[in-house]
Formats: sequence, C-alpha cells, structure tokens
Amino acid sequence: MRTDTEEPTPAPGAPPDNGADVVDIEIDCLLEAVFRRWGYDFRDYSRAHVRRRLLHRMDMAGMGSVAEMMHRALTDREFFGSLLAALSINVTEMFRDPPFYRALREEIVPRLRTWPFVKIWHAGCATGEEVYSMAIVLREAGLEGRARIYATDFNPEALRRAKDGIYPLEAMRNYTRNYQAAGGEGSFADHYTARYDSALLDRSLRANIVFSEHNLVTDGVFGEMHLIFCRNVLIYFNAQLQARVLDLFHDSLCPGGFLCLGTKESMQFSGHPQAFEQVLAGQKIFRRRLAPGAAREDEP
Repeated sequence: MRTDTEEPTPAPGAPPDNGADVVDIEIDCLLEAVFRRWGYDFRDYSRAHVRRRLLHRMDMAGMGSVAEMMHRALTDREFFGSLLAALSINVTEMFRDPPFYRALREEIVPRLRTWPFVKIWHAGCATGEEVYSMAIVLREAGLEGRARIYATDFNPEALRRAKDGIYPLEAMRNYTRNYQAAGGEGSFADHYTARYDSALLDRSLRANIVFSEHNLVTDGVFGEMHLIFCRNVLIYFNAQLQARVLDLFHDSLCPGGFLCLGTKESMQFSGHPQAFEQVLAGQKIFRRRLAPGAAREDEP
C-alpha cells in the first residue's frame, strides 16, 4: 500500500518523466493558443514576467489551472481582454527618471533643432504619461509646431487611456516633483486642469500626437524617425526578441537619429552594434551613426 509521501510507480512500458514543469508546459500551450487565436505573440517575452502575470490573473479569476484559463481565453473575448491587460507593460509616470529628461532637454533637444521637422516615436507608450512629458518638453523648447509624436502600443485599452489624457490627481504631486527635477521651465500645473479626483492634461498637447496600434513583436518598420523612445520595455523580452526589436529600431531611425532606452537596458543584443554610439555617459541615449563621410547637421 502506497503512502502519500511516496512517488507513484509508473506503469510498465510508460515513457520516463523528464522532469518538465507542468505549469510551464501549460503556459507554452496558452501562449501558442493566444497567438493562433488572437494574433498577439507573447512567446518570446521573459518567462518569469509571463509566468508571474498569468498565475496572478489565474488566482484572481479563481481558476485551478493554466489549462482552464487557456480554454476561457480562447472562447471568451472579454476574458481575453483582461488577460491582455495582465500581460501588458503599463508601469510608467510623467517625467520618469528626471536625470534622463534633463539630459534630453540639455543635450538632445538642441540637436533636434537642426532638423526642419522632427518625427518622434514612443514605442510601447502604455497609458501615455511619457508621451505627454515629451510634448511638454517640445512646447517649452519652442519645437511643438515642428514636431509630430507617434505614440503606439499593442493594447487598445491602454491607447484609449493615453488618448484621454486623464490621470489620478493624487499622482500630480509626484509628477510635479519629477518635472521640476527634470528642468521644467514653468509651472507644471499650467499643463493640466483638476476635476474632482482627476487631472485632465491640456488638450492642446495632443494636437501633434498620433496614437496608433503597433505591436513590436509582430509589426514592421515604423517610418523614418529622428527620435525613438522605448524605455523599460525590452527588459520584459528574451534575448531573441530584444535583438529583433533593436533591429526594428535601427531600420526605423534616420541616420543620425536617437534611440532612448531604459536604465537597465542596452544594445547588447543588437544586430547592428557598430551602427550606434552612446551619446552621454550614464544615460541610455544612443545615436545611429551616419554613413562614413556624411556631414553631421548638428556640427559645423
């Protein structure tokens, strides 16, 4: 008679157990199923990130297994929407990492002036806080009328919130500190209107912003940009996907254009490591090199 602490005896002729984690197998199946059913590809996201988010969503839904959650995600569009939100990367704030924005104001904005018109891409813009931060920087630098910002994300709900430009009023205190530390030239309160418990950003900031769905995993080159932001997104991708996205950014930048990454991100997996130069020590701001012999517009 077997006790509860003993391992079950395999049946004669049964294949050996290779020790694979059942939950990991179920997650592989779920990610493959989501891609084939809905077209969203999370298969090359960091496994630790995906596992943590999925198991948390499973617990919240009161489900007993990832397999049960997979069936629901395939047959219930509304539930899949909640799963999509769980897997989205929406951790952001206005003027996040003030030293970065100060460097942007002091070192990069003067170089942007050398172009007659500037195209900026916020890839993986989430709910839009950093998009509006850049719009404020451009306004205070007098470049608002000479620039267009393309704000993209794969999550339609996040994009809707970004378009609305409405954020919790309680967050404004922290955003104000960030703005001031980032070298803000005026009063941050001039850029929003308080309504009850919410802050509505100045609608005129949206005049030169285009919000659009774009998936870094499955979609292609996005125009010819002078400046690309993708901060604190690559850390959620595995090395293979990071390499693909960095190549996408390379091909989406004009020669001499700038790429801004998060503090814990690098060009390590880029297929074009020699095509970029780091602009500032201590800041993850890179410039796509010009072709040999080409004149730099921001230099005499």
